[in-house]
Order: sequence, then structure tokens, then C-alpha cells
Amino acid sequence: MANKSFLITNVRIFTGEEFIERGYVHVQDGKIAAFDAGEASSSPNTPVLNRPNHTLLPGFIDAHIHADGGNTASIEQSLSFGVTTVCDMHNEHVNVKKLQKLAAADSSKDTYADFKSCGIAATIDGGWPEPVVTAHDKSEETRAAIKTWPKLSQPSEAAPFVEEQVAVGASYIKLMHESGSGLSHNFPLPSLELQSALVEAAHAHHLLAVAHALTLKGTLEVLRCGVDGLTHTFFDAPPTDEIVALYKRNNAHCNPTLGAVGSLTTEGQALQQQYADDPLAKRLLLSPRARDNLCACMAMGKAGGNVANAYDSVRKLHAAGVPIVVGSDAAGPALGTAYGLSLHMEMRLLVRETGMRPLDVLKGATSLTAARFGFKDRGVIETGRKADLVLVEGDVEEFLQGKVGTGLVLPVRGVWRDGVVAKVWKNVMES
Repeated sequence: MANKSFLITNVRIFTGEEFIERGYVHVQDGKIAAFDAGEASSSPNTPVLNRPNHTLLPGFIDAHIHADGGNTASIEQSLSFGVTTVCDMHNEHVNVKKLQKLAAADSSKDTYADFKSCGIAATIDGGWPEPVVTAHDKSEETRAAIKTWPKLSQPSEAAPFVEEQVAVGASYIKLMHESGSGLSHNFPLPSLELQSALVEAAHAHHLLAVAHALTLKGTLEVLRCGVDGLTHTFFDAPPTDEIVALYKRNNAHCNPTLGAVGSLTTEGQALQQQYADDPLAKRLLLSPRARDNLCACMAMGKAGGNVANAYDSVRKLHAAGVPIVVGSDAAGPALGTAYGLSLHMEMRLLVRETGMRPLDVLKGATSLTAARFGFKDRGVIETGRKADLVLVEGDVEEFLQGKVGTGLVLPVRGVWRDGVVAKVWKNVMES
């Protein structure tokens, strides 16, 4: 399936922290054996990929996806676009176990991204995400799945709930705190006492507690409960000094999901269409349905809310030093998203709409997310780390800024997971 040892040389390297203008990376048995600036010597039996005018990066980590129903496209299509790890943010245990097994198999390293999960999120009766799931999928199968979700109500239920997620291999714990006020709806909310108890229980297991909230008020509330990160930013109001202060107090990160917010307000539809028409997207999307899904909008935003508020929140938070991680909120039925591809759109939006430096956005898609979630074996090009790699043609910083290139999707030219080349890019090892 793969060469046990190979060398990528004469390439610009983004280590996850900084750029090496010209150097090499030696992969041996699925790990980074060596890397440095300048030239590298190789044995006669080691394949060499000479890649001038290319950038080699750590595999991207999508900090927010939903593999609805155990959808294998979530990890297959993601890998094709250079996403070597996905972080699922709510799923039934049977689906979690299925995708964990697929992702872990040695025979699948050329097909699937690695799969991280919170298990199932902390849900309450009638609360989020039931309204949005049933709005997109009214099947009996989905309704049956919803019946298996927890219906938490008391703080005393928090610790047993977290224990159940730890048992299924959760890497973090997910809270839901969505009133629907920014979506022209009114959904029941968990009590703040329950949310605080969930955070405490997560921390007892040394896990991050991250939370869904789409409004300024909801974000303030869960931050006051002590969460370590938000899986969205808000779009119903401009950012305030108080929101920045609470993020800073908690040392919390923000995963803005700007593309998903644009789908909620419909302001992102033109860009979604452009991404769907990108030549590389057309090649790598797994089905016509995936393309059609990307071109449509969720259209749930309340009048008065807008994506400009979301952009402003990122500018203000980033300027204050709040960590910004990159995740797409891609989901099978979620209109306006596509696994893998949406992460590319998210990086573009962060650079071009919020003014973040490409360097900081790339960190947010690699080393920063790995550090925040405690993934100590990936996210950087460093000796001994997993050889999760993405090869991109040209200068990736200038591409994100729109200074070079004709397409919108980063011009990926090779993807490796644990040193195994993704099957859609297998020709890279032969060229």
C-alpha cells in the first residue's frame, strides 16, 4: 500500500509553527524520521519526491464536523482534501464505534481520515440539535436515533453522562446551549447549573468542555459556566468587551465556523457556489448530492443577524489573543457544507474577511487545534510525530490571500496519513 520510507525534498515547509523556505522531510514507518532546511541525503532504495514550488504542511485537522448516521464520506472525502483528522461534535455511540474502527484499521489509512469524537453531546428533551436535525431529515431512522439521545435535566446526571462518553473513547465533551433566538425560534435550554456540572465533570477527566451557542447571550452564559471553547461564534449582535474578557478569563478558544454562519444567513451562498464549481472540488467531491448540498443554504438566520457580526467577533477575539481554531461544521445533511472542502473555505474566510494572517489560520488548522485538544502525536512536522502531511502547489500564504492561483480550493497535490498516501493521490508517489 505504501512506501515504508520516502523523502520529500526541495520543498517549502510549514512545520505547524513556522516556515522553512527550502528543506526536506524524511518519512519512515509512518512517522517523521527527520526534517530540516537545506539538502538531504538518501539511500538508493528510498523514493525521493523533488517538489520545488510546493509547500508541505501537517495534515489539516477539522475541529468541527458531524458524521451523521456514521456517514463514511465524513472521513473519506475529508482525507482527499488534506484533512487527516476530523473532530466529530455529536454522534450516537454505534456510529462513533463504527467510524473509530474504520479509521484505525491499517488497511484504511489510504482511504479515511482519523476520527476523534465527543461521543454524544449533552442534550435535553426537545433541545438543540433536535430541531435542526428534524428540519433536514424527517426519516424514521433519524427519529429513532434521536430517541436514544440523553435527556439530561439535573446537575447530578452530569458525571455519569461524561463517564459514558469517556467509555466510548471521547476526546472532549460537547455541551449544547442554543435558545434559537438568533434563528427565529425558541428552544428549551439546559440550566446553567447543569452546564457548570458538565464542565466540572469533563475537567475531572482532564478533557476539554466545548459548547455550541449561536447567540451573544448564549455564548456569555456558557463561558460563565467555565467552558474551554465555543464550537461557533455568534452572529445576532456585534461583539462586546465582556465577551472578550470571558474568553480570556477561561483561556477559551473560538471555532467560528464562518462558512456555516453564512449558510444560516444565506449570505454565503454565492461563495458556496464558487467552491462547488472549483475544478479540484469537482474532482474530489464524492457525489453530485455533495455538490448540491454545498450550493444550498440552511437559511435559518433571524432578520437582523448577519455574518458581519461573526466576522467582527473573530477580529476582536483574535486581536485580544483568543485562540482561533479552524473547523467547518460540515455535516451530511447540513446545507452549505461539504466534508473536507468546507475547511478550505473556512481558511479563506478567516484570511480575507477577518484579516487574520495566513500563518495564524494555518496554525489554527494544524498545531493549535492539536495542542488545544491534546492530540500530542500530530499537528506539527516534528521528528517522531505522525507523518500526516499535505502537499500544496505554490506559496500557500499567497494563495490564501488571493495573490496567486486561479481556483479557490488550495491546490493540493498529495496527502499522506501515517505515511500512507491517500488513494486519490497515489500517483504522487509515481511522479
